[in-house]
Amino acid sequence: MFSPQKSSRALSAFDQAMRRWTALPLSQHTESIEERTSRPGNRRTVGKQLSLTSWNIHASPFNASRSNLRVSECTRLILDRILEGPKSPDILFLQGVALVARKSVLDDPRVRSRFLTSDAEDDTAFKGVPFATITLLSNERFVSPLTPPENKDEGKGDSGEREGDDPKFVLDSVFRMTLPSRYKRDALCVNVRDPATPGNVFRLLNVHLESLDAYFRRALQVHLLDRLLREGGCSGGVVAGDFNAIDPDDRTLVEKHGLVDAWVKLHGDAAGRDEGATWGVGVGQLENGLEPGRLDKVIMSGLEPVDIEVLQPGRNGAFTPWSDHCGLRCTFTV
Repeated sequence: MFSPQKSSRALSAFDQAMRRWTALPLSQHTESIEERTSRPGNRRTVGKQLSLTSWNIHASPFNASRSNLRVSECTRLILDRILEGPKSPDILFLQGVALVARKSVLDDPRVRSRFLTSDAEDDTAFKGVPFATITLLSNERFVSPLTPPENKDEGKGDSGEREGDDPKFVLDSVFRMTLPSRYKRDALCVNVRDPATPGNVFRLLNVHLESLDAYFRRALQVHLLDRLLREGGCSGGVVAGDFNAIDPDDRTLVEKHGLVDAWVKLHGDAAGRDEGATWGVGVGQLENGLEPGRLDKVIMSGLEPVDIEVLQPGRNGAFTPWSDHCGLRCTFTV
């Protein structure tokens, strides 16, 4: 019987004066003392939107032949696609991050100035595995509970907030939870204090589920992720990343657990090259009879999807894409 293990992790901000990443003061994650048997029915939305981009940046058949220089360059190009322009996300989930790609992310000036990040304090999550996940959160939208409030005395209304302000979401804790996996996959979870249900948190879960022909493991992994969204003190959340949904049965996993698949909710359940596919897109004929598929997903509970789109990678030269996965950009209401 598999028993998932949780370990507290950190979120870090880049200290420009010290020229290093510094862990934020957050709560230490504690085990849930109860589990709900049903979804919370009384959660109200507060009408605040968050945008999330999720991208498996390097898990591809040709990675083994890539040099470190090529991996770093592809990482930079994907960050360019994500961060430049008017739709830079509030939340960024990266999967398939090798150690050299982690360094590229942490050294990027835009990341250092605009984001809080997981896994800057050490490389524990990257030991004994070819790649891992990283979560980045906009420092304009998220804040440590111990960060001194900004002075906003001028222009306050009766509520104590400046007119037009979009108050920051308060972070609670961060942890990784092991999943049943041949490849040592886990779930990277950020708990955020829920403004709609004080005393609760909503969860941001970054995942890279089991690869290849392993539906039974993915089914158990999704079951455990669903349990995380049902734990006492949790009012819901979003799970996004590479679901490796290659088996026909994968298509019903989300629905079976009563979770909302953002793409299906907004675009319907069609699948194929032009209907939300995130893998095998634009690469010509695939081997072994495979077809383009919607391997990557954004699913949620207690939150409301507003829009979602596929972000296609560019190419190095005429043939090699930056990643064999497309990214997903989703906006949802808390």
